[in-house]
Amino acid sequence: MSDKSSESSKSKTLSPEAEFSKKLTFKDYLTATEQKSNQPLPFWRLLVPLMLQTGIILAVPTQAAYTNLTGKEVILQTVASSLENVLQGNTLNLDYNIARISNLRRLPGWNNVVRSNGGRNGRLLSGTNLYVILREQQSFSRGVPRSWRPVRVTSTLPNSLPNNQVALRGVYENGFVNYGVETFNIADEQRQLINEDIRRSASQNRTRRLRPITVKVKVDPQGNAVPVSLWVRDRNYTF
Repeated sequence: MSDKSSESSKSKTLSPEAEFSKKLTFKDYLTATEQKSNQPLPFWRLLVPLMLQTGIILAVPTQAAYTNLTGKEVILQTVASSLENVLQGNTLNLDYNIARISNLRRLPGWNNVVRSNGGRNGRLLSGTNLYVILREQQSFSRGVPRSWRPVRVTSTLPNSLPNNQVALRGVYENGFVNYGVETFNIADEQRQLINEDIRRSASQNRTRRLRPITVKVKVDPQGNAVPVSLWVRDRNYTF
């Protein structure tokens, strides 16, 4: 009698979860798992990854469009280069005077940039970000405009600059500073004309080196640049 009463008291004290687990078989578990896996995913779980992928794809064109819309026109000067290095298929590869460390280390602020980025002996670490402050030089003719003059370098973006100055962001890599406007993709209709002008420019020198090319870029408030046009000799090509 006492045994029966103790068993009944135990059954009464079982929680609903325990009673359910006693009644649930392994077959029931498999059936429930299969039904859950066959349920369609919520729409938001499909939409979020799609939006992330789309954002990544559109990030670069959006940045370029923003820079082109908000940027200030700046004139840059390349250095004389060999014809073979500049012309490569459908692209132009340009080397700017402000990309040369030998030119930048002469500017005020260079030593501070090196120290603040952990460099030694006047050398920058690979991947170092810097800003070259350029100042406009007035052009007094209607021909090719004068390039903006570099006046100092800094490791941080200046809060404010005069209207005739701009901060151009660069990254130090492989002994040069890259500004994102070194390589130009040439449209098919322009390629032949540009190639002919470049070859004529090089043929006028005994060394067969291309004369410096003047490039117009737009620089946004964050220092990013996109190419707008360039001059080969006295002819302007717009992108």
